[in-house]
Amino acid sequence: MVAWFQSELGTGLGWFVAHLLLVLAIALPVMAVMAMSTWMDRKVWAMMQLRKGPNVVGPFGLAQPFADGLKLFLKETIIPSGASKGVFLIAPMISFVLALVAWAVIPFDAGLVLADINVGLLYLFAVSSLGVYGIIMSGWASNSRYPFLGGLRSAAQMVSYEVSIGFIIVTVVLYASSFNLTDIVESQKRAILGVFNLNLLNPLLFPMAVLFFISALAETNRPPFDLPEAEAELVAGYQVEYSSMAFALLMLGEYMNILLMCALISILFLGGYLPPVDWAPLYAIPGFFWLFAKIVLIFFLFAWVKASVPRYRYDQLMRLGWKVFLPISLFWVALVSGWLVFTGHYGGAPA
Repeated sequence: MVAWFQSELGTGLGWFVAHLLLVLAIALPVMAVMAMSTWMDRKVWAMMQLRKGPNVVGPFGLAQPFADGLKLFLKETIIPSGASKGVFLIAPMISFVLALVAWAVIPFDAGLVLADINVGLLYLFAVSSLGVYGIIMSGWASNSRYPFLGGLRSAAQMVSYEVSIGFIIVTVVLYASSFNLTDIVESQKRAILGVFNLNLLNPLLFPMAVLFFISALAETNRPPFDLPEAEAELVAGYQVEYSSMAFALLMLGEYMNILLMCALISILFLGGYLPPVDWAPLYAIPGFFWLFAKIVLIFFLFAWVKASVPRYRYDQLMRLGWKVFLPISLFWVALVSGWLVFTGHYGGAPA
């Protein structure tokens, strides 16, 4: 595709147009799925609480996310008189852009990835680490106590659980011997009993999958770890002073991060775009369908947790991250690396 555009439009312009189309081919479906994820979220909560949920706007309420988006677009953008206006407006943009650019390295199928770089996992880790800046800036720029406290809580929370997520990712990297996300997916082919294409059933990686799922909830400020937005204490946390499209960008960034974590769990532990079982007829189904199905499954679990688990206290949240998850993940890195060396996974190790 890139070569064709370069031959037709010239090297510079052709390269730009081809990559712009590739970016739009990823960004537009991701944003459409993100919009529908808000509908699914509310439907799952309603199902858990024996309610109907969105069911008026469109068939089965499917047009509700677009009605909500139109409502936010038509609302007035209000900037508090004491706010730092530049930072106040830039913060939602940072959250949204960082959540979107992370999808550049996600492999939707074999060869179907915008940037198949060798350090894809490190790229994702770096981008997700930068995401906290948008939240801190939005809380500080509002010049109000509640948003500021929400921003500080979120910063502490994200830093705490990113450390554990980093060590958990290391265990998967050790098995795959690569930071490339496509290589990690391919390393799971027939990994379990020569039949199953997933790391989840690996006894050494299953505990890490559970820890990663819980850490992802905390990393994305999802219940029961939504302390930065605890409405009983901070009204709405760092989002209190935002309205209209600025608020919409914060919500878009939050849901895109949630979907990104669902995609990352699918790639690291569920085989990504591979079918769950190594059976020839299943490969006739496109890989992006399998990845999409796994993302929907993980997102359903996210919504299920929100509807059924009470919120943690802030001291419980921090204790879980620093005193439970960090020691366990650090110990597991040593355990997995020792096991792989002992069993001859690395060159020069005893057979």
